[in-house]
Amino acid sequence: MDNVDYSVYLVTDQFDFTEEEFLNIIEESIIGGATIIQIREKDSETRDFLNLARKVKNITDKYDVPLIINDRLDIALAIDAAGVHVGQDDMPCDIVRKLIGPDKLIGVSAHDYAEAIKAKEDGADYLGIGAFQPTATKKNANVIDLNELEKMKQIDIKSVAIGGVNKDNAKEIISKYNFDGIAVVSAIMKDDNPRKATEELLQEVQL
Repeated sequence: MDNVDYSVYLVTDQFDFTEEEFLNIIEESIIGGATIIQIREKDSETRDFLNLARKVKNITDKYDVPLIINDRLDIALAIDAAGVHVGQDDMPCDIVRKLIGPDKLIGVSAHDYAEAIKAKEDGADYLGIGAFQPTATKKNANVIDLNELEKMKQIDIKSVAIGGVNKDNAKEIISKYNFDGIAVVSAIMKDDNPRKATEELLQEVQL
């Protein structure tokens, strides 16, 4: 999939929202300028995840924004999502590519050069690189080694910075390491005004 805008990549979290609140945050973030949405449902049963993904896809389709499913290739295929994002403990990228075909997006979480170069060789379209700061959203995430980051950024592949990224550090991260965008969770999902929060993040990354 060509010409994907990774500028503000929203990764969802249910926190303690009602479904209506959750869907409203997603729509408000898209109106505010979110360019890609990823649903992450670590604890949902398959049918619940599927039903929620369908509702989110109705919103993303309305605004022509790509929808990525975290981990669950079956859900991505079932709703014809734009793609899937996998971690190092999930289904390997090369297998995902065989199953999902050549036209869908695959993102891979990478924490060092070896993981990043393998992801590219296996057919990934983009990398999620981080974490940049300790983050409550993913408590076991290790902060990225800057020497590894410098090597990773020499690889010719799209990338987004994730992990503790917010409006206070987004511009520095983007400009210093030449990322294609930022992936955020709490900076939008937990803000009282997700539309405004997204607008402010977009301003920071559009140098």
